[in-house]
Amino acid sequence: MRYLKITLLFGFLVSVLVAGLYELGAFMRLDDGLWSFMGRISGHPPRHTWVQYAVFVSLAFGIAWTTVDINRPSLKAVVAAGALIQVLGVPWVLNFFDHFFSPFPGSLAVVLSFGAGFAYSRSDAGKRKRTLRVVFGDRLSRKSFVTLVNSDSPLNFEGELRETTIVVCELFNHDAMAEVLPVADYVAMTNAFLDACSDFLVDKGGYLDECDGESVRVIFGAPIEDKDHATKGCQAALELSKRLENVNLECEIKWHHKFDFRMSVNSGEVVTAAYGSRRLGSFSVAGESVEFARRLCSANMIYGSRLLIGPETYSLAAESIEVRPIELIRGKTAQSCEEIYEILGMKNVLSIEDLHKRDLFWKGIVYYREKQWEDALDHFAAALSMGLPDAPIEYYIRRIEHLRTGTPTLDWENARI
Repeated sequence: MRYLKITLLFGFLVSVLVAGLYELGAFMRLDDGLWSFMGRISGHPPRHTWVQYAVFVSLAFGIAWTTVDINRPSLKAVVAAGALIQVLGVPWVLNFFDHFFSPFPGSLAVVLSFGAGFAYSRSDAGKRKRTLRVVFGDRLSRKSFVTLVNSDSPLNFEGELRETTIVVCELFNHDAMAEVLPVADYVAMTNAFLDACSDFLVDKGGYLDECDGESVRVIFGAPIEDKDHATKGCQAALELSKRLENVNLECEIKWHHKFDFRMSVNSGEVVTAAYGSRRLGSFSVAGESVEFARRLCSANMIYGSRLLIGPETYSLAAESIEVRPIELIRGKTAQSCEEIYEILGMKNVLSIEDLHKRDLFWKGIVYYREKQWEDALDHFAAALSMGLPDAPIEYYIRRIEHLRTGTPTLDWENARI
């Protein structure tokens, strides 16, 4: 919209200026000279007013648009030069058919529109799209990119604090896959998985911060501020989990293997900036919230869960999601504790049976923390009997047995991966 407005402004101003000169007869002497040069001895060249208006108005708006919108300066010049050559060539072609066309109004429209558009493209506002394309590339959805281009907020790549939500999806059996699959198949399978993951989250409005051979990290709430970043991050992660299960089925059919993927969602304050060197760099985020999201994703392997969320995420999105508690961890101070949760679904989508199972598990956790082992085991067993195998429930049953026998347990506090 920003560039469309500028195009309309430049096109209109150039059209009015050229039209005024045309009506004042500013091009008549040039037309007479061209008429004589083409071998027409007597009279004056005809004026096809409506044709001239159609041509120079179209050129005024068209060249303004291409010059403002195209990122590469050399390509801007090529397009304008091509249009100018065609306008100048038309009279010579039409002369063979005994028709005359004045190239001067159209040529002036091309020059003026190109000049105005090129000057604008050298300004900060004009370079905004090119700068954003260099910094973000295809890491944003087209909708998000257009929003940034049209925003009136100044670009700040030097660093600022921002509340965001980080979604991490990591593959935990890639080493095992690399050992049993041919290299080409392993790479193709991994890329199919990572492509599906990154494309899906970007389409949901996230910024693709990292994508390597093992994990994908996407940011909600940056570079575009969004007060609902936590809820959107949770919903995107839940939907992605289902999407990746389908991708896994496709991988099993084609390569006879499946990936073990785990996910986490964590919210908090980060520093957003353009990080890197002159050789390699990009817009990214840094801070404890980012590192905690990675560790939270790894913690899934302890509990057997698929998708864990941090305490700040739960605080922000509690009214929109259904969760169950997984672990109390040390908070920001030595005396405080915070809860991490497994997200089960969005509000009002779980069945009555799923909600009852969630409640049984929750009560079992309460009894576990009060060291009422028998009551905790009864509730965990009741929840486990309601459906498919449930790794977090089985984890806590084993954990109680270890505590009963005095066997050390591997928990979040002593497994800071």
